[in-house]
Amino acid sequence: MILLGNLIMSFAIVNIHIPAKITEGGVIGLSIVLSKLTHLSPGIINLPIDILLYGLGVLLLKEGFFKKAIFSTLIYVLMYSLVEAVGPVLPSLEHLPVVAAILGGLLLGIGCGLVVSRGCVAGGDDCYALIVSNRTPISLGKAYFLADILVLTLSVILYMPLVNGLISLLTTFISSFIIGQFEVEIPTVKVEVSRVKQA
Repeated sequence: MILLGNLIMSFAIVNIHIPAKITEGGVIGLSIVLSKLTHLSPGIINLPIDILLYGLGVLLLKEGFFKKAIFSTLIYVLMYSLVEAVGPVLPSLEHLPVVAAILGGLLLGIGCGLVVSRGCVAGGDDCYALIVSNRTPISLGKAYFLADILVLTLSVILYMPLVNGLISLLTTFISSFIIGQFEVEIPTVKVEVSRVKQA
C-alpha cells in the first residue's frame, strides 16, 4: 500500500498538477511563500521545515515512526523520479483547470490516504497532519485542509492570481476529504479518522 500510494501521488503531480499549473499547499507551498518574503530559494527553506516536522513526529508519534517515515520518504523519491523520467502520459489538462483540480484531488487523496493509513509519511506536511490528528480532536483530513487554506491564502496575498488560488483550493478540499475517509494506524496508537466536515 505504501508503494502504491506513493506511485499514485507521483503520477498525479507529474501528469495533472504540474501540466495544469495547480499550486501546492503544505510545506512546499509554505516554502514558496517564505521565499517571496526572504528572497531565499524554496529548496533551502523547505529542508529545515521538513527536518523540524520529522523531529516532532519522532518525539510525538512514538517509537517506530522514524523508520516508517524514512522508508516511505525514500519510496516517494524513487517513485517520483521514475514517473518524472517517463514524463506525462495523460493529455494536458491545462485548459481544463476544474477537471484537473478534481482528478488531481481524487488521486492525491487516494495516494496520500494509502500512505498515512500505514502510519507513514511522504513529507513534512504529512508529519504535521498525523501529529495534529493524534494529539487534538481535529481529523486528519481537516488538518491537511486547514494548513493548505492558510498557505493558499498567503500565496494569493503575496503572488498568486485569485483564480489559481481557487482552483488549488478545490483540489485541496477534494484530496483532504478523501484522506479523511481512511483509518490511520500510527505506531502504538490507532486512530479512527472522522470525516472532514464542510464549513
